Amino acid sequence: MSRPRTEGEYLARLVPPSVAGIGRRSLLAGAGAGALLGTGLLAGCGSDSDSGSASKTVSIGSNQSDPKPKEVIAKVMTGFQTASGIEPKVNTVDHNTFQENINNYLQGKPDDVFMWFAGYRMRFFAAKGLAGDLSDVWGKLSGYSDAFKKASTGDDGKQYFVPSSYYPWAVFYRKSVWQQRGYQVPKTLDDLNAVGAQMKKDGLTPIAFADKDGWPAMGTFDILNLRINGYQFHVDLMAGKEAWTSDKVKKVFDAWNGLLPLHQADSLGRTWQEAAQSLQQKKSGMYLLGLFVAQQFSNDEQDDLDFFTFPEVDSTIGAKALDAPIDGYMMARKPKSEANAKKLLEYVGSKAAADITVKNDPSTLVANGGADTGGYTALQKKAAELVGSATEIAQFLDRDTRPDFASTVIIPALQQFIKNPKDIDGLLNSIENQKKSIFTS
Repeated sequence: MSRPRTEGEYLARLVPPSVAGIGRRSLLAGAGAGALLGTGLLAGCGSDSDSGSASKTVSIGSNQSDPKPKEVIAKVMTGFQTASGIEPKVNTVDHNTFQENINNYLQGKPDDVFMWFAGYRMRFFAAKGLAGDLSDVWGKLSGYSDAFKKASTGDDGKQYFVPSSYYPWAVFYRKSVWQQRGYQVPKTLDDLNAVGAQMKKDGLTPIAFADKDGWPAMGTFDILNLRINGYQFHVDLMAGKEAWTSDKVKKVFDAWNGLLPLHQADSLGRTWQEAAQSLQQKKSGMYLLGLFVAQQFSNDEQDDLDFFTFPEVDSTIGAKALDAPIDGYMMARKPKSEANAKKLLEYVGSKAAADITVKNDPSTLVANGGADTGGYTALQKKAAELVGSATEIAQFLDRDTRPDFASTVIIPALQQFIKNPKDIDGLLNSIENQKKSIFTS
């Protein structure tokens, strides 16, 4: 899944939840995002009753706004209508605008079913009573591992989520460039620095990088924290249980500071797509991103795209943990047609729906283990093996912590670090102080 953003949407992300609602929309209108906020997402088709149980329609709030994912969803929904006779009405909104307005959306009149993420954010809305219990749907699903079921389970032990796809984050590169230059896949951070130094000598930008959209830099922080401090510390830090002022976190930023000279310059003015295009055009040697980077490569170029997991930093921790976000579907707490909503959720969790995705999207992996993955590209097969071999899997920073903390604190903090990496202590003190305020509110 791609995660594109506009500058207006970036500004929207910085607006605290305390000014959400009408006041928030009025404020955002001045940031250029007002038109988006007044369309589809806030005009969900749900109602506060289940009187539509005899209806032959079901509404879906979709964040799949990029051309390829949107096309795939349309094909999945066609498959559902053919199988059930129920008409799906898809309400597509820009991916990140959807994220930023999800709280208001769910408290209003949302669509019967909506697309969302596993992890903290799923559990958060389930605990708030803003999502419907799907435990009975899970009783009809097959092809899912215990790990996927666990990722779909709320704090109360009930299931609130149906996984559809997932994708790992890794370091992507073009095989032809590396073969031509004789580069070897790095096994350690020292190796990575050495490869990067050679790339600079060869006239390449070693690491493509972009953070205009606010979220890509989170991936770099995640992987360095996982490699330096391990999975448990990382998830505890995301949960507000560890201090950002600790020496462990400082060590992450020190390591990142050492890598910044290898990164593409002026990243705060560049989208992830533009950075990916520098890799596609053979101007950059590597790019740490999700599997959706493949969307920026033509079909003829897919076989030239490869990846390696971010190398080891501490031998006692290793390199088996990674980010592999899971995307899927949830149900509103009071859909206008609960029966139709659950039929749709059963279908999107089926082998049939997964097979449609496999045939049409080379930039993601399907969650249903019963799917026919014979149509996977070599890159997809390798990505599935990588996730299967991981010892711990994180969902990505902005999915593993409180949404308000990620948007109002972490995004500007990481961008400030990229601008001025010298004052790490001051930056971490600021993050910690704001974290205490948010996590105790």
